Amino acid sequence: MLRNVYFIGIGGIGMSAIARYYKAKGFVVGGYDRTPSDLTHELESEGILVHYTDDISYIPSSVEETLVVYTPAIPADLGELVYVREKGYRVIKRSRMLGEIADGQKCLAVSGTHGKTTTSTLLAHILTESGEGCSAFLGGISKNYNTNLLISETPTIVAEADEFDRSFLQLFPEIAVITAMDADHLDIYGDIAHVHEAFKAFASQVRKVVITKYGLPIGPEDTKAKILRYAYDDLRADFHGENIRLDNCGYLTFDLVHPKGRLSDVRCGVPGWVNVENSIAAAAIALTYGVAPSAIREAIGTFTGVKRRFDIHYNVPACAYIDDYAHHPNEISAAISSMRNIFPGRKLTAVFQPHLYTRTRDFAEEFAKALSGVDKLILLDIYPAREEPIPGVTSDIIFKDVTAPEKMLIRKEELMEVLEKEDIDTLITFGAGNIDRFIGPITEMLKNRK
Repeated sequence: MLRNVYFIGIGGIGMSAIARYYKAKGFVVGGYDRTPSDLTHELESEGILVHYTDDISYIPSSVEETLVVYTPAIPADLGELVYVREKGYRVIKRSRMLGEIADGQKCLAVSGTHGKTTTSTLLAHILTESGEGCSAFLGGISKNYNTNLLISETPTIVAEADEFDRSFLQLFPEIAVITAMDADHLDIYGDIAHVHEAFKAFASQVRKVVITKYGLPIGPEDTKAKILRYAYDDLRADFHGENIRLDNCGYLTFDLVHPKGRLSDVRCGVPGWVNVENSIAAAAIALTYGVAPSAIREAIGTFTGVKRRFDIHYNVPACAYIDDYAHHPNEISAAISSMRNIFPGRKLTAVFQPHLYTRTRDFAEEFAKALSGVDKLILLDIYPAREEPIPGVTSDIIFKDVTAPEKMLIRKEELMEVLEKEDIDTLITFGAGNIDRFIGPITEMLKNRK
């Protein structure tokens, strides 16, 4: 009989959601992570035992009563992972675990190389606020609920379908959205053709309806499910925005055109044009699932966003600061475009911490082009995450081709000292590494300025 669920890499956003799920279901939950974080501290405050040294003594001794879940970001030679495999514990990947939880439920999945976290979190909010209800495993912390996990007795599950390591192929959703199929995770896929191949395989597993962003190469030959399209404002898409207008606070209102009619005056609760597109994607899956249009309009308006997704931390007439998880060139371009849209004519300073040596190597030219769209770039060293250094791959291979009017390359330890001297108008911090540790200090510094 299963009593214990032990997580190797428990501090990851996806792992922590599953850990919280099993804790809520009454299991004894614990695990290892390499470094403490706000998220691991929250898990500990919820009664989950987390430790930060590779130490097998923390693993429950009963092999038959213990399930071990691990993330592929963990090195294969980690002592704890080697031990549980040698001793005969049941050991499964996070993605397989999510697939098992979703099995037998009505799964609504959101996939894509960018946009999936905000879209899936908004979809979960729509279902919750409408009264339909859902359980949700999210790739970010919802600001409405201050968690990455929602639990409901309703047999509907919202899952963020992650393409990393082909994890999303463990899901067989009723309805799915595909937001983007850009080249990414090339350390896993090798090239864009294999990225597309994986998304088509995912589409083939969808049971009823696949909703893709207009223009993505998913066709009837790829899936038996019905295919619908969505877009920001392309009239050819089944779901699209019209009459899109910006108010003087940076918020957008639009009319949502869908196969059964028009939903007028939908106001996004979070600013930025990209959130209109995310709202259309979330509304498309909710409408297809049968949620009332009026409930969708109301929920989009009360959605407060996801931490680290175009997350506004400070906004007064003289200065604004936004943080964003963007770590792919297309995500950075979209965020910069949204900043320009909200704060027209103002000086935009960006701080970017590249994430992974392989991603930096594979997209150096694209990063440089995207970052050239700001007025001043402050570029930090690469955050390595799970990777070892690659000879010749440093932030300089991006920096040398940036054509922004001002640019500087510094170590992250120098960042606060540099920003103290900056005359900041609008500021955005980018990256999927540990740049989030600076959010609090930057916000406090700006608040304390006269």
